[in-house]
Amino acid sequence: MTATVEMEQRANAPAREVERVVAGIATSDGAGVKLTRVLTQDLQRRLDPFLMLDAFRSDDPDDYIAGFPDHPHRGFETVTYMLAGRMRHRDSAGHQGLLTAGGVQWMVAGRGIVHSEMPEQERGLMEGFQLWLNLPARDKMAPASYRDITPAAVPAYSLPDGVAVKVIAGESHGVRGAATRPVTEPTYLDIDLPAGATFWQPLPEAHNAFVYAFRGEALVGDSGTPLPAGRMAILGGGAGVRLSAGGVPARAILVAGKPLREPIVQHGPFVMNTVQEIRQAIVDYQSGAFGLEVRQDA
Repeated sequence: MTATVEMEQRANAPAREVERVVAGIATSDGAGVKLTRVLTQDLQRRLDPFLMLDAFRSDDPDDYIAGFPDHPHRGFETVTYMLAGRMRHRDSAGHQGLLTAGGVQWMVAGRGIVHSEMPEQERGLMEGFQLWLNLPARDKMAPASYRDITPAAVPAYSLPDGVAVKVIAGESHGVRGAATRPVTEPTYLDIDLPAGATFWQPLPEAHNAFVYAFRGEALVGDSGTPLPAGRMAILGGGAGVRLSAGGVPARAILVAGKPLREPIVQHGPFVMNTVQEIRQAIVDYQSGAFGLEVRQDA
């Protein structure tokens, strides 16, 4: 297929439109870190396989300096993407890594892990996202693992009209992302749109998808629904996502994935399929069973 024919097909493809705009809830987590919980528990079914999205941004150290001391997880994956600042990861298997601006930490909690994420700065801007991605029932008790992805290891490309894209997961315009998952098949893109530019990303019809704008105002779909910074758009069906910027630049993350369509039972940092599995997770954590067999190959 020639590039011209491919572009024509994209131009004529039905774009996903905005089903709902979500403002998120101001909250705190860890030892008092202020953040906005954009994807909340009531949206887990609609945006399956995604369980949570937190957005954090502050240049006031009082909002983030206490960080996220030791806490457990079981049954899902965490994807932390830093835009600014530095965060030190330590876990119950003795591993540690430094997450810096532009970098990603991809952690598979699996059967259980205890970790901390603490700022390595006393002043300046701290900004980023943490996304929770569910694991299928068959993998919830797999050994835990984690991977630090440096900024240089996050694949990126630019288009002729100046659109710049970082491919954290999945594939975009022939560029394979830093991570792939065979079951949930997540796509995770950071899209920087110059004023007047348009970007198209094809997606499987069955995948759930959302866009979160964090700079300027993105225009979503063929209808050009405005999505201001600090808002998430849940997307309906269609062959792909069309994002544009009007008179000012915009920047947004696009997240999509294949739903698991399995029961979701969450109790704080544990996400399993049954209440009994949650009870067992609590017992195992209290008995000190978390943190075994952690691998550095997430």
